[in-house]
Amino acid sequence: MISAQEQQYIAVKRTVNLMSVNFQITVVVLDSEIGFINIAEAAAEIKRIEALISPLKEDSETSLVNNYAGIKPVQVSREFFEIVERATHYAAISKGSFDITDAVLDDLWRFDGTMKYMPVRSEVEKLLPKINYKSIVLNKEKQTVFLENEGMKISFKAIAKGYILDKVKELLISKQVKGGMIKASGVVTSWGTKISGKKWMLGLENSENIQKSIDWFPLIESSASTSNLFEKYINSNNHKYSYILNPKTGYPVEEINRVTIFSKKAELSDTLATTLFVMGKEEGLALINQIPNTEAIILGANNVIYKSSGLK
Repeated sequence: MISAQEQQYIAVKRTVNLMSVNFQITVVVLDSEIGFINIAEAAAEIKRIEALISPLKEDSETSLVNNYAGIKPVQVSREFFEIVERATHYAAISKGSFDITDAVLDDLWRFDGTMKYMPVRSEVEKLLPKINYKSIVLNKEKQTVFLENEGMKISFKAIAKGYILDKVKELLISKQVKGGMIKASGVVTSWGTKISGKKWMLGLENSENIQKSIDWFPLIESSASTSNLFEKYINSNNHKYSYILNPKTGYPVEEINRVTIFSKKAELSDTLATTLFVMGKEEGLALINQIPNTEAIILGANNVIYKSSGLK
């Protein structure tokens, strides 16, 4: 009889579309049937989190908190409370460049191809007073979340994919999955190694020129997130406007073409990839250089590459 140690590991891959996102899940296992069971368990975890945080789900805790904005605090699960708590921390360290209360702008800006004209400036300015992470009141003892002002909304669009990848990775490791990689729209996390024993790698185009070349970066028990300015956009008056909005102005950011963040946690890399677009390269890199085990590569609008101190 062949012992488990003598068996050959295989890579089982599958793409599942959930939350309108393609999650590409690869697991390194001894048996394909077990591998597909592991992936099914991962998909169930994604659905569970979607039910918890999606503002499109009427009975989600996000919807509940939004519905009672300016009315009363809402008691939530510990998991939801801690997500909001971390989100307010990210907002504080970025001085409001990241802010989950910018969800009110989603009613004005639509980057699904249906929007042909810019919103009227007065409509944008009317919503700006409702964007303020400091108006999220957290009561840890009672485990409640309260949006102080009527009409406020929160959403986790710049944090959700990373959080989900962290939770799925945690689940699969608890199932004794030896190694794997999970990708979701620019966010990736990994653990273990490939079946060859080699490291998981992330490839990045090192320029936006016609003659493109790839830089490869190892992902060792870590995560990365890449945001491109024009992944989604609207075209108005022959000008492209990015889907990444500045919470302070209510308008799309410019000046940076791409941001890649390397970090231990996918949630942190996902959040910071969006945040640095708003902060700009100087202030953004200054922040990254203060966060342990976190690095950044920025492609400026001039196609010049800027790196955090740990990558230089």
